[in-house]
Amino acid sequence: MTRLLILGEFDPSFRPHAATNEAIRHSRDHLGLDVASEWMSTAQVDPGVLSEVDGLWIAPGSPYRSMERTLAAIRHARENGIPCFGTCGGCQHMIIEYARNVLGIEDAQHAEYDPYASRLFISELTCSLAGRSMELQFAPGSKVARIYGRRSATEEYYCNFGVNPDVIPTLRKGKFRIVGSDAEGEVRVLELPRHPFFVATLFVPQTSSRPEQPHPLVNAFVRAAAGRA
Repeated sequence: MTRLLILGEFDPSFRPHAATNEAIRHSRDHLGLDVASEWMSTAQVDPGVLSEVDGLWIAPGSPYRSMERTLAAIRHARENGIPCFGTCGGCQHMIIEYARNVLGIEDAQHAEYDPYASRLFISELTCSLAGRSMELQFAPGSKVARIYGRRSATEEYYCNFGVNPDVIPTLRKGKFRIVGSDAEGEVRVLELPRHPFFVATLFVPQTSSRPEQPHPLVNAFVRAAAGRA
């Protein structure tokens, strides 16, 4: 049995949340794996829970009830080799966690929680991406490019926040690689190459998953979690 934990504040009326459940089912059936998934509020997650899961999906839909517990969960997954997948708000929090705990920028912040913070790594987009589909390019040789089997894709977004362009040079100093960008060069995908699966996407791949064609990133995440199990 492969156990997946979806971390976020579940709202059945929010399409990316329902799509997350559906995408996991699509990949489970396609791969022929025994997979169980459950949602948990960020206010409830703790190390004891995380020790019992094989994969962690940081869901869209921030701000979360507990930013600190979310960051602690991401750190636990990163440091213990637990497959971790962050989409939309999940991606943004994976960046904050890395900035604080690896790059040493303890006051790295998200504008959704504190828009006037001095070290904003995640800032409000000048033009919202919510509801838009955009083409993006992947870095050659990246894990994400190999998963897709191609260098470009068109994906759907639900976000109003993204990587602050001012901090990109700082982000590039670490090993959390920027491996996907749009036509204007804006950051859209990051990965930690030596981790079993530590991938963050500003888009929401789950909304384009179909029973007959599961999303390749969700397949890769579920497969990585099954490998750990």
